[in-house]
Order: sequence, then structure tokens, then C-alpha cells
Amino acid sequence: MSGDLRIRLLADGDWDAVVALEHEAYAADGLSEGREALQSRALGSPETCFVLEQGGTVRGYLLSLPYPPLRCPDLTRPEDARYESDNLHVHDLVIAEDLRGREVALGFMRHFRERAEELGFERISMVAVRGAEILLRLIGYRAHREVAVPACYGRRAVYMSTTVR
Repeated sequence: MSGDLRIRLLADGDWDAVVALEHEAYAADGLSEGREALQSRALGSPETCFVLEQGGTVRGYLLSLPYPPLRCPDLTRPEDARYESDNLHVHDLVIAEDLRGREVALGFMRHFRERAEELGFERISMVAVRGAEILLRLIGYRAHREVAVPACYGRRAVYMSTTVR
């Protein structure tokens, strides 16, 4: 990852940038959740939510939370339950468009996996949308087509997971 990019924990002052990045990434596909739902995902596990910063500006983010394996949050409503689980679910990963395709996502995911291991998680899961399944397969994620992903994720969404260690 480029030396001018820094990964740090998500802070309260980052939400305007996170909401703007999320809207830009997903609104055209009808997948945008809005501030309340996004914040509800981060509340239960602030130690597993990160931003990608460049020159003091938030250029990406990753929201994750402990979640039961082979299940995923419903995008149509805020998260009201908190789970004890050895599975860490990546709810959302967005990187500013001009940084995509520069191995930034891979560096972000490597950092995230290291943090998940430090915290004692055994698995990482996520729902791949809009073709992200290809990238996730390349970094060791396995598709679980038997998992019924809610329609709110779009018709090409695939639940995927990998082991942490």
C-alpha cells in the first residue's frame, strides 16, 4: 500500500465521509443504507471498524462486526442485535474510486485479517456484491451458494468466508 495511505480505527468524526463514500459507491444500484444503518453496524464492534486515510481525508472504510456464520445483516434496517461469535463479518468495504485497482483493497484486507487474528476470530465472512466475488476468491475466500442472501444485496450477491489463520 502506498506510503501516503494510513489505516486507523473509525472515529466519530469520520461518519460524514463514510456516509458520502457509501452513497457514492452504492446508491446507483439501490444498495445504499444510510447513516443510521451504517452506524448500527459499527456500534457493536468499534475495534473492528477502520478508515483508510490519505492526507487527513477519509478515502475508504471497512465496517465489520461479530456475526453468526452463514448469516448476514439485512440492509433494509439498522442492526439491533449484538452477537458473540468467532466469525467476523465484513459488512462493508468501500475505497474511493480513484484509489481502486491499485492494490489498496488487498492491503486493507491484509491489515483487517491481521487485526481479526489478534482479536481471536477464527473466520471472516462477507457478502460479495457487484462482482467482488472474483477478487475475494483470489485472496482465499470460498463461496457458500447454499446461503440465501437477502434480496436487498442485489441478485448477484454471494456469501463468502475464509479462515483467519
